[in-house]
Amino acid sequence: MAQAHDGLGGSMEFPPPIEQPNVFPLSWESKTAKLDEIWASAQKEYWDPARLPWDGLRLDQMSAAEREAVAYWFSLLSVFDASAPPVFATALVHAYEIHEEDPVRRAFFSITRDEQNHEIVCGKAISLLTPGGPLDYEPQSDLGRRAKRNVQWLYHNGARYWNGYKKAVPRYSMAVLFSSFLMGEVASSTLFHYMYTHTTIPVFKEAFRAIGRDEGRHMAICLSLMERDYPKISDEDRSIVTKQIRAGYVFLSGVLFEPPSDFWDLPDDFISTQREIEEVARAAGLGVATYDEKLENWRQAMLNVKGVLERYDIPFPAIPEVGISGEEVTDVNWDEIIPVF
Repeated sequence: MAQAHDGLGGSMEFPPPIEQPNVFPLSWESKTAKLDEIWASAQKEYWDPARLPWDGLRLDQMSAAEREAVAYWFSLLSVFDASAPPVFATALVHAYEIHEEDPVRRAFFSITRDEQNHEIVCGKAISLLTPGGPLDYEPQSDLGRRAKRNVQWLYHNGARYWNGYKKAVPRYSMAVLFSSFLMGEVASSTLFHYMYTHTTIPVFKEAFRAIGRDEGRHMAICLSLMERDYPKISDEDRSIVTKQIRAGYVFLSGVLFEPPSDFWDLPDDFISTQREIEEVARAAGLGVATYDEKLENWRQAMLNVKGVLERYDIPFPAIPEVGISGEEVTDVNWDEIIPVF
């Protein structure tokens, strides 16, 4: 124990230094005013999934295949949105351990809380459309049987991503983390804006409106932290960011476009089956984009991310799948990617 004079002629014993990383000692430093403004917005805009018009979902007007197809899309979404609460909860704990300023910790808390709502929407939709789904539901159509098999493969890949994420978070700086988070938020903002404008099922239209608003706020959080950290980002982190953006494209293409083979471990008929399912879901009123629409939406989203990185002279990776040139990235460790929803 350390000793120090108390100013009155005596001495006091003090505890030894705290081994780091640790959430202690606590402090409430605040430097990034923009994050306080976003926190205030999050407080005002918080919504309750239970208040969505679930009673208006006319299950009796949908065929078994239509119910199973719409439930499949929400199961696909759940690979990203239902994993987001533990993803951001992990980031929240990490922010405490490295003694980030208080507004950053609250930002992670608000994202975690929002993503919990998004998970609730996924679970509620799947449970109403396919009770016990996605894995404990007995399919009532051939399409439903193939959809259930596809979901099992999606969850297999999601589990691989989660294991990699847990290993990756402690080793990267906040600057790198937020580049990956930005990928997720740009992707989700693009997705939910499209879904809101094209879905005709009232409860899902309202859900997509609320979720899209949340994701826009999350994107603002990422941009605020990038403005804080990127002017002084190291050359090593610049290189890592480029790789993470490429990894983010590959992982998030699973829901925004179609899953590339770089990371995704899938059977040969997975994509053809998913296309068939999406056609049925589209006919049922769920605003799922066509292949060409997905391609253009994803290209525009990537161009938006590219524009952000160019402000800080960070090379953007080549993404030939959507017609974007850039730096060739060939050495991504697919077991240590960070992109989230």
